[in-house]
Amino acid sequence: MASPTRPSAPRPWRSGSAIPVRAAVPTPHDGTVTPRIPVALPHPSVPDGRFRPSAYVEEAVPFTVTAFREGHDIIGVHVRLFSPGGDESLHRLTALGDGFDRWSTLVVPLEQGVWRFRFEAFADDFATWQHAAEIKIAARIDTAVMRESGAILFDRAAAEKDRPRPERTALAAAAARLRDVDVSDADALTIVEDEGIARFFHDRPLRTLVTVDDDRELLVERRRAGVGAWYEFFPRSEGAKRFKDGTVKSGTFRTAAKRLPGVAGMGFDVVYLPPIHPIGRTNRKGRNNTLTAEPGDPGSPYAIGSAEGGHDAIHPDLGTLADFRAFVRAARAAGLEVALDVAINASPDHPWVTEHPEWFTQLPDGSIAFAENPPKKYQDIYPPNFDNDPAGIYAEILRIIRHWIAQGVKIFRVDNPHTKPLRFWEWLIATVNAEDPDVIFLSEAFTRPAVMRALAMAGFQQSYTYFTWRNTKEELEEFFTSISHETSDYMRPNFFVNTHDILTEYLQFGGRPAYKVRAALAATASPTWGVYAGYELYENVARPGSEENIDNEKYEYKFRDWEGAEERGESLAPYLRMLNRVRSEHPALAQLRNLSVHWSDDDSILVYSKHLDAELTGTGRADTIIVVANVDPHSVRETMVHLDTRVWGVEPGTPYEVEDLVTGAVWTWGEHNFVRLDAFAEPVHILAVKEQQR
Repeated sequence: MASPTRPSAPRPWRSGSAIPVRAAVPTPHDGTVTPRIPVALPHPSVPDGRFRPSAYVEEAVPFTVTAFREGHDIIGVHVRLFSPGGDESLHRLTALGDGFDRWSTLVVPLEQGVWRFRFEAFADDFATWQHAAEIKIAARIDTAVMRESGAILFDRAAAEKDRPRPERTALAAAAARLRDVDVSDADALTIVEDEGIARFFHDRPLRTLVTVDDDRELLVERRRAGVGAWYEFFPRSEGAKRFKDGTVKSGTFRTAAKRLPGVAGMGFDVVYLPPIHPIGRTNRKGRNNTLTAEPGDPGSPYAIGSAEGGHDAIHPDLGTLADFRAFVRAARAAGLEVALDVAINASPDHPWVTEHPEWFTQLPDGSIAFAENPPKKYQDIYPPNFDNDPAGIYAEILRIIRHWIAQGVKIFRVDNPHTKPLRFWEWLIATVNAEDPDVIFLSEAFTRPAVMRALAMAGFQQSYTYFTWRNTKEELEEFFTSISHETSDYMRPNFFVNTHDILTEYLQFGGRPAYKVRAALAATASPTWGVYAGYELYENVARPGSEENIDNEKYEYKFRDWEGAEERGESLAPYLRMLNRVRSEHPALAQLRNLSVHWSDDDSILVYSKHLDAELTGTGRADTIIVVANVDPHSVRETMVHLDTRVWGVEPGTPYEVEDLVTGAVWTWGEHNFVRLDAFAEPVHILAVKEQQR
């Protein structure tokens, strides 16, 4: 319910719990560690408190805290917010009723920057009296005492000068009625239970024993830092030409720009490019990662650097720096942002090798160590050593990032950041964001949980995740709960369904149903998701013994007939287009922290929902999406699904309508519903809850 006192001028937040701003005077502290009403475990927060928690513009952020007092008297809890622009607001928290004394409210920040917030707990004198009076007056116990106690509270409230005059008048009249000897206990009870009076005290409570907790900070970043659909392609493949003699002419930025309308037409927001720099010739890898390159093999774009330049240069086959800027402008005109790969690798031909040999690890025989991930060895790459000249290499990488920002790039996908010092990323991202807070860094770190989380805490706005390898119902339930509730104060997932390096067994052997399932899960469970080109063509043949595509595009050009495949009905593009349209139309899907797992009787039917209250959507209408997915791509499943409908405000036992956004079918549902999901037809229901039936 929106506060009736909310001013008409736009505020930098949305909330259903806002109340009038009033100062809080803390009860004097006696020097003990524990305040009069203890508060603990504040959220949003980051483990150990060294870093700021983060959110993004239009994210529904749960402000949650533990608060309690001795005995049975009732308390209240507020959170006081200060926007970057100086707007102050007060929001009343609701007890979660979970037996753990947790209190929470949702607020949607609309202003980018650093917000301050603090929790305030207090004895709620009216609520304590109301609870006791309801019981005692109804039972005719101490009625005179209860009536006078209430009248005294109403007198106190009526004397407060910051209450509106009509409210003060009504409270004074209520006090007089409670003292009127001719008013029956039944009449007195109507005053105790009067919803209008209760609202007066909800919005402007009588507070005693006030605890004011410490100020905390929340970094709110631009919306694209948390919401978006990514599409990866190699510019050299788009528009490449293969001649009769087998030679290939590389695509360029100009030919790649012709692919942008198709990407935008599928509803994607970000086009991500692997490295676009000159590629080394020494130890160049051949097709399928062979050690010997044949004439015409383009090499891995991650082996960066040649005589033509390093990380600040454009591969000559792709065009010039002016051509790249034109590509960025064309993407912007199509409604796309360009994300550029940052791979801090050097081929043996990189200018760094001769100009700064101290930036690499020298072996006892005088040679430079190749990159390794035993048993893998990357003979075409030297990894920098950050400990030999940290000041020099820090400055160089910052220079490179600034260079590409100057060309119009605001998003960087960082290759293998877990192989570089954490303190470097903390410094680099803080430095860049201090100059330009719109710059976004995506961490491509498939590694140990502690490392992935530490990178997010240190500043990465987005992170690759284990989603790629979570396939069973049990795995997905645990993973979705973790990513949406346990780490969501600081780690934002980007659910890529595949990459140029990763083709999972699920996709290799699951056929076309697997491609639908993974896309639907990624697009609905996470506000940010992505695909690598070729996904829509069901490219599922792996190199033997590996989890990557055969004829990997990292080592050769790929030739794809996008339009022809769609015309022949052989493309998943219409399905991807539908998913991105559904995402754009349903604000609940732009949220990370609102995912609730439900239940089914089948070990392959996954059920979850996303809900956003009307006060938080920005549309004035509540939004609820229910996803029911058959995660076994080889079967037809029939089962019952069981829903906690209270998540979206429907009382158990009440029917409501749902529309399947995949097929357009409409059904009447309740708590328990029969479903049949044929993996070979439509393996996923994406259901929008329509108006509740009466």
